[in-house]
Amino acid sequence: MDASPNDAVLSADNLILVAVTDTVLLPGLVVPLAIGRPSAAAALQEAARTEKHVAVILQREPFAETPGLVDLHSIGTEARLLRYFTGRDGSHNAIVQGVGRVRVEAMASTLPHPVVLVSRIPEPTDVGAEIEARVHQLRERALEVLSLVEQAPPELAATVRSIEPAGALADFVTGLLDLTPFEKQEILETVALVPRLDRVITRLAYRHEVLRLSHDIGQQTRTAMEGRQREFLLREQLKAIQKELGEADDIAPELADLKRKLDQAGMPEDVALQARREMRRLEKMPEGAAEAGMVRSYLEWLTELPWVIKDEAPIDIPEARRVLDADHFGMEKIKRRILEFLAVRKLNPEGRGPILCFVGPPGVGKTSLGQSIARAMGRKFIRVSLGGVHDEAEIRGHRRTYVGAIPGNIIQAVRRAGERDCVMMLDEIDKLGAGGFQGDPASAMLEVLDPEQNGTFRDAYLGVPFDLSRVLFIATANQLDTIPGPLRDRMEVVSLSGYTAEEKAVIARGHLIPRQLTQNGLTEAAVDLDDAGLNLIIDGYTREAGVRGLERAIGAVFRNVAVRVAEGEKAHVHLDVDEVASILGPRRFDADVAQHASIPGVATGLAWTPVGGDILFIEASRMPGNGRLILTGQLGDVMKESAQAAMSLLKTRAAKMGIDPALFTDKDVHVHVPAGATPKDGPSAGVAMFLSLASLMTERAIPPTTAMTGEISLRGLVLPVGGIREKVIAAARAGIDTVMLPAKNRRDYDDIPESARNRLKFIWLDTVDDAVAATIGMDVSGEAGLETPVDLLK
Repeated sequence: MDASPNDAVLSADNLILVAVTDTVLLPGLVVPLAIGRPSAAAALQEAARTEKHVAVILQREPFAETPGLVDLHSIGTEARLLRYFTGRDGSHNAIVQGVGRVRVEAMASTLPHPVVLVSRIPEPTDVGAEIEARVHQLRERALEVLSLVEQAPPELAATVRSIEPAGALADFVTGLLDLTPFEKQEILETVALVPRLDRVITRLAYRHEVLRLSHDIGQQTRTAMEGRQREFLLREQLKAIQKELGEADDIAPELADLKRKLDQAGMPEDVALQARREMRRLEKMPEGAAEAGMVRSYLEWLTELPWVIKDEAPIDIPEARRVLDADHFGMEKIKRRILEFLAVRKLNPEGRGPILCFVGPPGVGKTSLGQSIARAMGRKFIRVSLGGVHDEAEIRGHRRTYVGAIPGNIIQAVRRAGERDCVMMLDEIDKLGAGGFQGDPASAMLEVLDPEQNGTFRDAYLGVPFDLSRVLFIATANQLDTIPGPLRDRMEVVSLSGYTAEEKAVIARGHLIPRQLTQNGLTEAAVDLDDAGLNLIIDGYTREAGVRGLERAIGAVFRNVAVRVAEGEKAHVHLDVDEVASILGPRRFDADVAQHASIPGVATGLAWTPVGGDILFIEASRMPGNGRLILTGQLGDVMKESAQAAMSLLKTRAAKMGIDPALFTDKDVHVHVPAGATPKDGPSAGVAMFLSLASLMTERAIPPTTAMTGEISLRGLVLPVGGIREKVIAAARAGIDTVMLPAKNRRDYDDIPESARNRLKFIWLDTVDDAVAATIGMDVSGEAGLETPVDLLK
């Protein structure tokens, strides 16, 4: 073999340089090298020819074609060339094994290949507890990492267990880690054992955490994939079994049927476009996809809504009158207003009529009036209860982004009705919940009840406009005060008051008794309730504006009869006063008229409540004191102010009424309104407060069968109040024979039932002097009112 020109330079400290850009060779490791530059290829060829070691050094600047000493890291690895070969594509490849660390001292030669002068760095042989502990931790961590790598051959774990020298173990583990060349170069340049072990342990701990998390994620992914694959296989097997049994349930016919329903639903063009878009999405979804069920439910809602208006029969006004008269006794003004409403709808079907709101106590027939209107118009009747609704989504619907989203109550009711021109009763609209973080349901109702807006009502679930203008909305409420002003402004209020005893008797004969006979399995031949027994039930066991309690009491009587008939005790039962009393027990209500006619200081007032009219007693007494006015009975602020105004007004009239002024300074006056557990408020008790105090101070009793209502002013005027019909009915029910009302309330006289008008005597009050003259018999109609400033100066 001929000698090479560079043989003279190759000494023990001179090594052929192999500069690499992306590989760091650590001592003890065997790595492949791919060489692209001609100089590096020439160096490897020379090393293969001479069987000399090479110095594998990482370049600082990877783009340098002919690296100089400044372009190389100062520490590299002396390597033995195990194999050199040339690929079919002309590439040069080599396999080298690291021998030890070397430090580059100088560039010995550059042509035809670089040769560097190096000094070999001996491997430290330090021992001790610190090194042994680090070696143990490094070995355990390395084995844990290998256990997390599925492709790692078992020989690697055996090699890690067999390597004893600390430095060799650190270098071997570094070669296994997925580190950047510069991170490996940093470990290669760390010669001392303790820092080198610490660096490798730190890198190994990070790699262990990454692999652990990756393993957990992969395990979860595999579990999910296996679950889906298992579900898919089970579904395919189920299909095969159903096919063999002739019970194949292919999804294609279901989608085809849904598509056919969409085409036949008669939707507006913009809604149909949205439906077709969702249908295309559904057809592309896998059968088991979670979203597929949501889209299918949405499309089913669209198909089931009545988009098309059906031809309706013209409204028959005489038939409507007959229906209203058959279903409801009395209520002439209410029925006349309903007939006017229906007549306008007949003459102008496309017109935007008012939205009626029936306001009255419970049990007076508000809901049944809505049902009668539906019958008279030949439309479907649907009821939506709004009591306690506190979430705006219950009106507008939930957005489809929520799991379990559904349309609001309005769209649900239209779907149940199956007709867009149904009669929808919005029951208990005065009991809508207050607005909060879930929105304001009363504000959502504004769009529903506004004729200018509900033609394009947009439910949050549907996401498309739906025309509610053909729906006939009827609202019910017990009182107007709790309905927000903007919402009340969109409705026409129709007030319903309570029934008199005579009206209740007629309603019981015409409606309640036949219904209870049917519900209790009785016939008219089996039971006979005479008028006296019915009147006892009305007067002695029920005290209400409506007739619900009356129907319950009649039902209780009939259930007792049903037991006796079922046992065979009697085939026919005649229910008279004694029989009714034995079944229902002692009377629950007696006449409310004051029992002591000769007691001064007691006045009977009339009050309005959400459940109808009622009477209340105002009692006044005096005791030694210093002129204080004591008010009890859970009175509201307005009622307390009425009592104070009554006392001030009485003081201004004390001289004319013969009242000793010392009574106002030496005595305390206590005004009490019984039934203290019930909150009471309002200005209507002003007249009763004044007469109670006047009766006390003059020691003249007020007739117990006289009741009064009216607000007073400090000038002694009696001001008009509301709820006259309800108050007069309550007075007639309680056994009152004389009612004193403000003179300006004469306009309400026609609203009072005729039976009550015939039974009661009415006294119309302009001032409190009229009330004093009518009750305690004192004529103080002279000069009245507060003292003038001149009088005060005197």
